[in-house]
Amino acid sequence: MLEIKNTASTDEHLEIANIPSNYARLIGRELGLNIRELPKLLQFTQLSVNALMQDETLLTAKQLVQILQNSLALSEHADFGLRLGKCLTPTTHGAMGFLVNSSPNLLMALKAFQAFMPTRISFARLTLSYHPDSVSLSLHFDMPLSKAVYRLLSETCVVILFECAEFIVGSAIHQAKICFAYEEPDYGPAYAQYLSANYAFSSHEIKAEFPLSLCHIPNASANQESYLLAMRQCESMLQQLKSGKNSYVYHIQKMMLSSSLQELSEESIAASLFMSKRTLARKLALDGTSFREIRDSILSRQASSYLLESDLSVDAIATLLNYHDSANFRRAFKRWFDLPPSEYRFQNKK
Repeated sequence: MLEIKNTASTDEHLEIANIPSNYARLIGRELGLNIRELPKLLQFTQLSVNALMQDETLLTAKQLVQILQNSLALSEHADFGLRLGKCLTPTTHGAMGFLVNSSPNLLMALKAFQAFMPTRISFARLTLSYHPDSVSLSLHFDMPLSKAVYRLLSETCVVILFECAEFIVGSAIHQAKICFAYEEPDYGPAYAQYLSANYAFSSHEIKAEFPLSLCHIPNASANQESYLLAMRQCESMLQQLKSGKNSYVYHIQKMMLSSSLQELSEESIAASLFMSKRTLARKLALDGTSFREIRDSILSRQASSYLLESDLSVDAIATLLNYHDSANFRRAFKRWFDLPPSEYRFQNKK
C-alpha cells in the first residue's frame, strides 16, 4: 500500500457514507457493464446493485476505493483513469461543478475547487499556491491507497481539473505544467490524448500549474446569478459542516447537502450509516436533535438565503429546493419563520 502524507482520517471516518453514488454508476457505465455485471464492480463493498441504482445512496471512502480497485481489474484499458476523468463532466459534481462552470475566470474556478472538493470526495484535498507568474493546485489523499488506485485517482482528478480549465479559458492550455507523483506508466504516451499541457512524472507531489495571465481571462459562459447561487449553496455546506466532524449530526448534514433533501428519507440515511432508523433517532437524541430538525435547519437557511439574496420567484425557489408543489414549500416556510415567503422577503430584504 502507498501511504499518503497527512492521513488525518480515522478508520471510523472512512466508514461513514458521504460520497455520492453517481460516481460509482458512471464508473460502471464507462466500463460498459450491464445490470447483471454490476456485482463484479461491487465486490467486497457490501453494496447491492439495487442500492447502487438509488440516487440517495451514499458511499464510504473505503467503498469508493474498493470500487476503483475493482474497476481496474474489469477494465480492458490501461488508461482507464484518464478515460474516467474525461467522462466526469462538471454536472456530475453537484453544486461544486455548477459553481466552477459559472466562475468569472479560471482563478475563481481554482479557488472553488480548492474550497469545496471535500464536499464531493471526503478524503481528497487541494492546496492553492501563488507564484510571481503562476498559480498551482496540489492534490492530496487523506487515506492509504494502493499504487494502482493512487495513479487512477490522480489521473481522473487532473483530467477533470484540466478539462474545466480549458472550458473556462476557451482554448487549449499548452502553457500549463502538470506533475504526477509516480513513475511514467507503460501507457505514458496516451497522456497526450487527454492533456495538451506539459506533463512530467516522478514528482514529489501531484500538481497542476497555470500561467497567471490565463487566470484572469473572462469566462464566456460565466453567469453571475448562477455563480452566486451555487456559491451560497457550497458555502452553506461548509458552514453546516464546520463543527462536530465525528458526530452523526455532521455526517447526516453532509449527506443532506450532497443530495436532494426531498429524496432523502430517515430510513435511507440510517441504512447508509449501517443502522436502523430507531438506532439513528436514539443517537441524534443524545446530541439534542432529530432528523427532521437537521433537515429543516438546512432547508430554512437555504430558503432564507435565496429569498433575501436573489430575485428568484417563490415558485423558482421551491423548485430549487426540490419541492414538487410550491404550496408545500409555502406551508413549510411559514412553519419555520411564522411568515409566508413573500412577506418574509418584503420585511427583511435590504
